[in-house]
Formats: sequence, C-alpha cells, structure tokens
Amino acid sequence: MSDNLEENEDLEDVVEESVEEEKESTSDETENKEALVLEKLMEENAKLKDDYLRAFAEAENTKKRCQQEIEKNNKFAIANFAKNLLGVADNLQRAIDVASKEENPACEGLLKGVELTQNELTKVFDKFNIHKMDIMGTVFDPNYHQVVQEVPDKDKPAGTIVAEIQTGYMINDRILREAMVVVTKA
Repeated sequence: MSDNLEENEDLEDVVEESVEEEKESTSDETENKEALVLEKLMEENAKLKDDYLRAFAEAENTKKRCQQEIEKNNKFAIANFAKNLLGVADNLQRAIDVASKEENPACEGLLKGVELTQNELTKVFDKFNIHKMDIMGTVFDPNYHQVVQEVPDKDKPAGTIVAEIQTGYMINDRILREAMVVVTKA
C-alpha cells in the first residue's frame, strides 16, 4: 500500500507539473498573443500619427496658398479699372501740354484746373501703388517697352530710349501698360 501511495504521490506530482507546464505554456501563448496585438496596435498608431501629420501639413499648405492667392487678388483686383483710367491720365497730360503753350490769359484758369485734376488722379494712383515708369535714357527692355520707331544716334548706344510716345505704368511691380518708345539704332 505504501508503494501504491508513493505511486499516487508521484502521479500527483507528475500531474501537477504537467498542469503547471500547461499553465506556463498557456501563459506564454497569452503573453505572445498580447505582445503581437500590442505590436500591431503600436504600428497602426504610428501609421495613423504619420497620416495625421501629413494631412495637417497639407491643410496648412493649402491655407497658405489660399492666403497668397487672396493677397494677390487684392493687389491686382483694380488692374482692369486702372488700365481704363490711364487714358484719362494721358488726356489730362495732353491738355496741360497744349494749354501751357498758349499765352492766352483765359487758358490760365483752365490750365490750373486741369493740373489740379491731374494731381488728384496721381494721388489716387499712388494710393493704389500705380506709378509711371521712368524710362528715358535707359536701354530698351521688351518686357516693359514697345518700340514704335528707331532713330539713328551716334552719341548713344543702340537700343537706348530717346523719346516716350506713351507713358508706361506699373501696378505693384507688375506691368499695367507698356511704354511706347523711340529707340536709337545701330
């Protein structure tokens, strides 16, 4: 009976060891599964974080582009209107040129009125950053000037602007109207 008892105890020890090994094995499997799940979640989290950062950066870039487009539109929104007023400025200058050649005292009042009107128009142009191009004596640039005539001149290099037929205007560093010019030829 003692042999039997010993066998039972040995058998119980074996069963307990087996159960403990099984628990450890199950525990290891559970830990492995949890580790895999945790690893997958961390990878997914990193991917979502990267996607979020990219989307945020794209939104910021779009916001900046829209802001720049709005600023550009605001700067040049009046360009067409201003271009139409350039004819008025030209006519005022012509009137001043003709009236100043007249020695008639009756023209003095008219001349003064036209000059005041031109000054007022110039103030409005300045307010909206519209200004005349100062081109006399400079070299012809096809981006800013349109040649109307070429004249021979041995004193100046070829392509030098010697006369301005129509004044050129800029609006905020952009051409509003090219200047029509007379240049020297070789």
